[in-house]
Amino acid sequence: MTVERVGVYGGGRMGAGIAHAFVVTGHDVTVVESTPETVSAAHERVEASVRKAAELGKLDHPVEKVLSRVRVTANPADLGDATLVVEAVPEIVDLKAGVLTSIEENAPSAVIGSNTSSLSIDSLASALARPENLIGLHFFNPVPASDLVEIVVGAATTSDLVERARAWVERLGKTAITVTDSPGFASSRLGVAIAMEAMRMVEEGVASAEDIDTAMTLGYKHPVGPLRTTDLVGLDVRLAIAEHLAREVSDRFTPPQVLRDKVAAGDLGRKSGRGFYDW
Repeated sequence: MTVERVGVYGGGRMGAGIAHAFVVTGHDVTVVESTPETVSAAHERVEASVRKAAELGKLDHPVEKVLSRVRVTANPADLGDATLVVEAVPEIVDLKAGVLTSIEENAPSAVIGSNTSSLSIDSLASALARPENLIGLHFFNPVPASDLVEIVVGAATTSDLVERARAWVERLGKTAITVTDSPGFASSRLGVAIAMEAMRMVEEGVASAEDIDTAMTLGYKHPVGPLRTTDLVGLDVRLAIAEHLAREVSDRFTPPQVLRDKVAAGDLGRKSGRGFYDW
């Protein structure tokens, strides 16, 4: 099934990246933000991302033509003509549940994709009148450069919707993996486990952040080390996911004190200018 107009609810770094992925592959995209000020900022993020792609020779059409397919609004009713709406707000259960309900009310015929990286799809779907319409679409940061999308299948998700989601991901030029709804899914669970151990090694003085990351990039061919990845994702985001996994899976995911201390100090990674690295 062809997706003509896509909605993205949330125009932060992830939402803007998801909007980029769809608009450069020929979709019309509506981004919803909460205020006129955040509308402007979201539009600037998407435009900057598209223009960067043009500079790198990655656009098949002129910049202005691509950007003409993007609209950013503070009115959720503008999602009414979307075939697919992707929720891309922070990992806060009540916030996501409220946004998903708003999407369902304003785009009743749309499939809803949640960009959650760790929260239960079944739990989020319980707030909806049509839980079978929700599927997890976990994009990775930075979205334009990432090749992976994790499709998360809830108890109510139909096999037909899973196949449609795989086709949408393929049209974006990305690869899909499919996982059942479980805490942290596959990617966050593995990524957080490695990152927590790397932080404990820093805390214990085993090696510097740089040397630990180099061990993984050169020794195991990871493209980016776990601590630099944490800085890119955001230390606050990693902390929230680790706490969730510690509650739902095992205390082996309990965040080390060094992570709590950095978040308390406002050292959140690249977005704040400092994390395990200076940016």
